[in-house]
Parts: sequence; structure tokens; C-alpha cells
Amino acid sequence: MKLLGAVLLAAGLLGTAAGGEQLPWPDEPSRTCFFQMLSSTDREFCRGDLDVIYPELGEVGCMYIPKCHQYRRRISREWGSPRVRYPQADKSKKYVLVLVDPDAPSRANPRNRFWRHWLVTDIPGADLRRGDIKGHVLTDYVRPTPPPRSGYHRYQLRLYQQPADAAIALSPEERVSLGAWAMESFVEQFRLGSPVASTQFLTKYYED
Repeated sequence: MKLLGAVLLAAGLLGTAAGGEQLPWPDEPSRTCFFQMLSSTDREFCRGDLDVIYPELGEVGCMYIPKCHQYRRRISREWGSPRVRYPQADKSKKYVLVLVDPDAPSRANPRNRFWRHWLVTDIPGADLRRGDIKGHVLTDYVRPTPPPRSGYHRYQLRLYQQPADAAIALSPEERVSLGAWAMESFVEQFRLGSPVASTQFLTKYYED
């Protein structure tokens, strides 16, 4: 459905390319804005119909952020946190939302993996179904800001069902730095298990 939605968005808002015209890759200049889905390998991460919605762009899950209309600049410099919605959320449960960049400083050399961009616990399922992220913010939202000439970065959102009565917190050491976060250890420490849903989008430095 997300693939169909991206195709319809590109076709409905922007029109289609002329017959036989080759569509540009996401980083090629173009007067027309094309919304391209991720490669089959990167799409494997997208599971469970987790919606991530930015202003004007709409749902960006499993997509490249296009350069047209300054979208890459605006997601890095202007826009605040996206609306995150999980229609299958259990109204009686609470959830943990994690946003990380596993490609810091680059996908080829991710020595600072995972860079923590957002961490919210105690999100009521009823709010999550509406896309209203209310909970205990452990890390304020940090915009995606890939460094120049570092290529595409994956920005991964993972949603976990929070164990009942779990008091989740970051250690003093974790609060000091966003980079090189031991996310797997955090997940294991608080018995979060596997994500109930996950998605990602890719973007690069807006002037590259």
C-alpha cells in the first residue's frame, strides 16, 4: 500500500514523465519531484505499517527524501518532529519509540552507530493510533542532519511495546552523548524484545 501511495502521490501531484523518459535518481536535479521507494534490501526493514508523516511530504516511510522543493534542507533545518502513527496499537498498552541513525558518520564507516535522534517512552496506545506522540521524552527530537559528502543515511524508527510497570531511563553516561549509543543493550536491559513495527527513510546532506 505504501508503494502504491507513493506512486499515486507522484502521479497526482506532479504528473508523469513523458513516454520513454528515464526517471532521475533521487539526487539528480529535476524540475519534477519524484518520490522513490527504497531498494529491496532497505525495504526489508519496513514492517508493521508504521506511518511517519512530515509536513508537505506526507508519509515518508520506506522512501528517499527528494531534493526537490528543498525537502532535504527543510527536514534538516526547519521541520520539527514528524507525526508517527500506528493504527494497530493496543489501546490498553504503552509503547516506546526510538529514532536512530545507524550510519554515523557514514554508512561506509558507522563508527558512531547508533546516533540517537528521538526517544519517547510511555506512549499510550490510544494516542499512537491517532498519531499523537505523548509520553515521557528521554531524548528530544533531533532533526536528520547528515554531514556533507557522507552519502545517504538511514533514519530508522523502531516501535516497541513497553513491558508493564517498566521504569525506562537513560543512564547518566547515555544522557551525555547522542552518538555511539548502545541501542541493543538498552533494548535488552529493559526487555523490550523485537519491535512491533519499524520503518526508515533515507536522506543526505541537502547541498550534495
